[in-house]
Amino acid sequence: MEVWWVWTGGNPWSAAASTVPPALRRLLLGRHRGATFGRRMGGRGFAGGGLSSPVVFLLGCFRSTLIRVAAVTKYGLWRCEHVEVPVPSAKKNEVLLKLQAATVNPLDWKIQKGDLRPLLPRRLPFIPVTDIAGVIVDVGPGVNGLTAGDQVVAKLNSLNGGGLAEYAVAPANLTVKRPAKVSAAEGAGLPIAAGTALQALRSIGAKFDGTGKPLNVLITAASGGVGLYAVQLAKLANLHVTATCGARNMDLVKSLGADEVMDYRTPEGATLRSPSGRKYDGVVHCTVGVSWSSFQLLLSDAGRVIDITPNLSAILTYVLHRVTFSKKRLVPQLLLSLNKADLEFLVGLLEEGKLKTVIDSRFPLSDAGKAWQSSIDGHATGKIVVEMES
Repeated sequence: MEVWWVWTGGNPWSAAASTVPPALRRLLLGRHRGATFGRRMGGRGFAGGGLSSPVVFLLGCFRSTLIRVAAVTKYGLWRCEHVEVPVPSAKKNEVLLKLQAATVNPLDWKIQKGDLRPLLPRRLPFIPVTDIAGVIVDVGPGVNGLTAGDQVVAKLNSLNGGGLAEYAVAPANLTVKRPAKVSAAEGAGLPIAAGTALQALRSIGAKFDGTGKPLNVLITAASGGVGLYAVQLAKLANLHVTATCGARNMDLVKSLGADEVMDYRTPEGATLRSPSGRKYDGVVHCTVGVSWSSFQLLLSDAGRVIDITPNLSAILTYVLHRVTFSKKRLVPQLLLSLNKADLEFLVGLLEEGKLKTVIDSRFPLSDAGKAWQSSIDGHATGKIVVEMES
């Protein structure tokens, strides 16, 4: 009989595998992939107990090499404690990474809170966070162009997560090499935030090969994770950028290339009007609480508002615009469509110094809960990074 050790509040106790509580029995079924622990642990499942109150539990087992992760066991409020599980394994078209850094995005905690359950159903428990950087330690069958020892940036599947861990399995088709000039924290900031900005700007009509039109764009919440990338990418596409942010971040946003910067708390900034009187060909809308009517008169004839935080009202407005063939449109960006070429493009811009990851704060994995809460608070300037202790 194997004995599994579980620590709760610093007091160790042991339990036989056969006495695992029913609620955790699915944890023994398969390989840890970062989403549902109960799926495919390659026959190396693990057990735990005492989950009546903790949202995130501290669990370990004397079986093989253990890794630390932070896991969520139910929807709702976040509580972070250490969790220890076996090292996952890479299967076909996957790579196993020893993680160096991960970044927390609003999408992560919205999934955990249950806000996106209609769109992103998820079994519990799971390990959150999808944007990571690390070094490849193993390569599964069918993987080409990546080898053990490569420093990489990767985007995990939003349904599976897995980034708040010392090791994670990543899809090879969303894993790209990280140049020496790009730090792990800088690279981990890219996938969702920079990918969202890139997708939104392309939806407006931005091009990055020098063939694009000289468009005018507005970027709201320009000092946030997506906004700071959007400002820089818009300038790389030769767009005229008007940006809104808080007063303390205006100099930063200006330094990254914005042509006009407004404090959203002032009467002038609240109107969203360009100080130079320009009509917007597109808006990258990165905040909440602003209705379609606030943008309508500020747009050019075929202007578009790309809403990266859409609510039901935004979706209904989009449907109305489609059925009425309106040239001016509110477009909710519900899902990120990121591919390997896009991620390589973004990493390349970092290497060339044309793009910068602004880091708000760094936390060790042991303080993942503080990073999580910082993202929920919504006042970060740039990316919130969780770094894995070596």
